[in-house]
Amino acid sequence: MKSNFLLNPNITYLNFASFGACAKPVFEEYQNKQLELEREPVQFIAVNSTTYLKASRQALANYIHCHEDDIVYTPNPSYAMNIITKSLQLNPGDEILTTDLEYGAMDRAWSHYCKKNKTTYVRQTITLPITSKEQIIAEFWKGLTPNTKVIFLGQITSATALILPVKEICYMAKEKGLLTIIDGAHVPGHIPLNLSQLKADIYTGACHKWMMTPKGCSFLYVSKEHQPWVDPLVVNWGYESAAPSHSQFQDYHELQGTRDISAFLTVPKALEFMQQHNWEKQTYDCRKLVRDNVARFCELLYSKPLCPVTEEFLGQMVSIPLRTKEPETLQRLLFTDYKIEVPIMRHGVNTYLRYSIQAFNSQNDLNTLFTALENILKNTSLIELD
Repeated sequence: MKSNFLLNPNITYLNFASFGACAKPVFEEYQNKQLELEREPVQFIAVNSTTYLKASRQALANYIHCHEDDIVYTPNPSYAMNIITKSLQLNPGDEILTTDLEYGAMDRAWSHYCKKNKTTYVRQTITLPITSKEQIIAEFWKGLTPNTKVIFLGQITSATALILPVKEICYMAKEKGLLTIIDGAHVPGHIPLNLSQLKADIYTGACHKWMMTPKGCSFLYVSKEHQPWVDPLVVNWGYESAAPSHSQFQDYHELQGTRDISAFLTVPKALEFMQQHNWEKQTYDCRKLVRDNVARFCELLYSKPLCPVTEEFLGQMVSIPLRTKEPETLQRLLFTDYKIEVPIMRHGVNTYLRYSIQAFNSQNDLNTLFTALENILKNTSLIELD
């Protein structure tokens, strides 16, 4: 599979989870669309863009099981979440319930919202290591109060690389009359996503991670009942349109003035690539490779897994706790001296080594990382073992 990607062959690439990597046929489609844009900008933007975007949204909607009119493309999930936080109208004293495992950019977006609106962002503690799905659910709902109006969860966490029981929590939240907002940045192309079954009110996901599209291709899903209150982050021609379409949601958020939408238009090609290469089998093999190596890395680093080593909690990435006072130095050393791209991530007071596995990775890549860590342990004091 390595020949299908543009990654530097001299780098052991174990950080697909951060920004993805574009498959060659998808990147070629991206460049073709950009070339078409430059050859006739007016026709591309003013005439053809609506048709192109509709076709791409149809392909994505079929893949994630929702209606095409209920999704709009955004550059990244943070942009999508800012649309929501800028539109949401809560009262002073209301609460947004989340966990202490969420992505830092999302925490910051909510913190900004809460400061301006005098609401409270409740980061409910989830005890690590996780023992069961039931434990997560029970601990999460300990944060519920009469003031809770919204729940916000990452379906797959970033720093800790855990799959959370979002579906079960969404169902329970619905019964309690709460608005459900899910950050699925790592989900599309990684684990199955069926929005019609998940029942989240709002969902954002990235296509430029595990779906292998060019950078800057993500989406925002909003269920029809909530679309009327979601304002555009950038007010443009679609607002109070002179020629409104059947969907205010599309008018408000799709028409953004002059911008390059080429990355959005590669989604059908990405899905075609995945189908051609039997992606269900590819991802199964990747998940197995992730799980098969957890014990040896934990043993090397005198650590313990964050969860049961099963498909219920782990996808194509895993985070191994380690102790270091200089995570940034350790990460740069792995890259500069060992040519390994792997993140050493801070999250609160904890630090994690997170390796992620894509179809081009092999056991040999993880052996390279293991040997590098052995050498670092032997020759430096960067990693503490007690």
